Amino acid sequence: MDKMSKWIVKYRNLILAVAIILLIPSAIGYFNININYDLLSYLPSTSESMKTQKILGDDFNLSSVDFLVVNNKSDQEAAKIKEEINKIDGVEKCIWRDDVLDISVPKQAIPESIQDMLYSGNSTMMIVTFKEPTSSMRTMNAISKIKKYTKDDCYLGGISAISEDTKDQTEHDTPIYAGIAVVLCMVVLFLGLESTIAPVVFMLGMIFPIVYNFGTNVFLGEISYITKALAVVLQLAVTLDYSIFLLHRYQEEKQKLPNEEAMAKAIKATFTSITSSSITTIAGFVALCVMQLTLGRDIGIVMAKGVVLGVLSTIFILPSLLMFFDKTIEKYKHKTILNELHRVPRFVIHHYKKILVAFVLIFIPFGYGQSHTNIYYDLISGMPGDFASIIGTNQLKDKFDMTTTHFVLVDDKLTTNEIQNMCSEIKDLKGIHNVLAYEEFVGPGLASNFTPSVVKDIFQNGGKKLIVVNSDYKAATNELNTQLDKMDTIIHKYDKKGMIGGEGSMTRDLITTTNTDFAMVNVLSVIMIFIIVALTFKSFALPVILVLTIEFAITINMGIPFFTKTTLPFIASMVIGTIQLGATVDYAILMTTRFKEELSHGKKVKEAALIAMEKSSVSIMTSGFSFFAACIGVSFIAKMDLIKSLVILLARGALISVVSILLVLPSLLIFCHKFIEKTTKNWPESNMEAKGE
Repeated sequence: MDKMSKWIVKYRNLILAVAIILLIPSAIGYFNININYDLLSYLPSTSESMKTQKILGDDFNLSSVDFLVVNNKSDQEAAKIKEEINKIDGVEKCIWRDDVLDISVPKQAIPESIQDMLYSGNSTMMIVTFKEPTSSMRTMNAISKIKKYTKDDCYLGGISAISEDTKDQTEHDTPIYAGIAVVLCMVVLFLGLESTIAPVVFMLGMIFPIVYNFGTNVFLGEISYITKALAVVLQLAVTLDYSIFLLHRYQEEKQKLPNEEAMAKAIKATFTSITSSSITTIAGFVALCVMQLTLGRDIGIVMAKGVVLGVLSTIFILPSLLMFFDKTIEKYKHKTILNELHRVPRFVIHHYKKILVAFVLIFIPFGYGQSHTNIYYDLISGMPGDFASIIGTNQLKDKFDMTTTHFVLVDDKLTTNEIQNMCSEIKDLKGIHNVLAYEEFVGPGLASNFTPSVVKDIFQNGGKKLIVVNSDYKAATNELNTQLDKMDTIIHKYDKKGMIGGEGSMTRDLITTTNTDFAMVNVLSVIMIFIIVALTFKSFALPVILVLTIEFAITINMGIPFFTKTTLPFIASMVIGTIQLGATVDYAILMTTRFKEELSHGKKVKEAALIAMEKSSVSIMTSGFSFFAACIGVSFIAKMDLIKSLVILLARGALISVVSILLVLPSLLIFCHKFIEKTTKNWPESNMEAKGE
């Protein structure tokens, strides 16, 4: 690494020039990345609901379905709106009553069940299908054009419409998130660093890995809107401490060596420290990639890649910036507010046993709280009420009793009698508002100019028959999941391969999938970090102590919502623990490494712990408070509860982690020092007697 560090210093200007040039293709890549706004599309393709969605798309052209509520319009005006929507690129078909019965015929001629579905007071409803899936840009653009009818008191409701509103909101908010995160991180850096200019240089340095990360996302094909919204904030928060490590080491070496030699030595020392700590952070994000819900892989790959690029940028690009602005950095200085702690370390040294007792007493109730925190899976409930799509979805519920729509697919070999009997049994289930099938359109008593063949094209394709079932229950509720289970029983009585699609079924699969993912990701991330720490320190005891300390912080963070009666979005339970684990392990390694270093210098256990706390405190607080500031700032402006909940948990978790590392970890290191000595290779021998005691 000696030759490499000297090469980086020697050719620093060339490296910076190349780095700037690489921003151009990265920017092009950023503007060509597709963003997925449909979280349900991340369900595993093997789930029944996703298999059903594929058939609905391939055979019935129902890959994406929304419902347009048209208020206070005559049938003639409604027909004109329908005609205009059918001309919009991306719209497969806008289906309404005039597809089967001319509007000159009184609506009383329509079967009662269909009247109830299509009309409510002065409102009527149309079914809008799209040529491509919900998350495609073509569908988004089509919905954007349909939204112009909101000024005429027409509202599009459904998952696709909500996804389009989410797109608009995210595109508006993401630059603001990034701006707030940058400003607040700079404020914290200003408080913790002597140089007034260094925070600005750090932010210039962070531009490179952030732009590179977003640009290289183009090779993934697409990323989720959650990843897009949070990636800048998380990358700033997780990798900023690498820049701090390099600056501190450079300033330390400058006291003894010329600038170029000092930077070369600083690069070498920093490379060793940040690569060992970054590997654990990367491992935490990689653990997300094993999730069946591929949203985890989306977040995991982008964030792991962001950490790698952050390390590379710190080693190759930041040295050039620090040396270029060296005189300015040294010239403009101020007193710092975040200084080394002295009282807290002395308190820990004298009361470490009491701290550990409190550690156990706190762990138990918060562990219970974490396992009993309420989780919501309803993607609609967390959206702002002023979204046009939410207004439309609420009108579907209030006016047409269409809270959730199920799409049932059965074999077209079933007889009319079997279909009618099946529909009758489904209608008798609690919470079912109406059931619509082709068989509803056939039989005596219908108008002669009614056209069943048109309806048949809608309800029968690809060897399957479609039955539309409207439920009074909201998706992701126990009532709806029970209803779906009972529908499965009825459907399978007539067709063992019958399937149910739609939001309700997909959300049921989401609950099943994420319950498994949550446990798997937590266990895997802990195992991976345990192994990495064990190999780093050649120890069995230290990974146990470090992981226990971090899990304590995570447990408090995730247990608080239980006591505050806060309901969390499902994604929080899966990603917060992993992100907090990956970010906090850096602080733990920093503290433990310094503790070992002081022991190797002949210090006693308590004295070594005291010095480790004092010398590590500024770096830990600056990094942790930067993480807190970046996230808490976003929480004040985030309108979508999913984003807001995530950043609040991350912000709170950063503070809890700082406290845990500064109080609990040193106490465990002192208390378990004999255990550490016996299970750690080449650990310095020590005793409990501190000098002066």
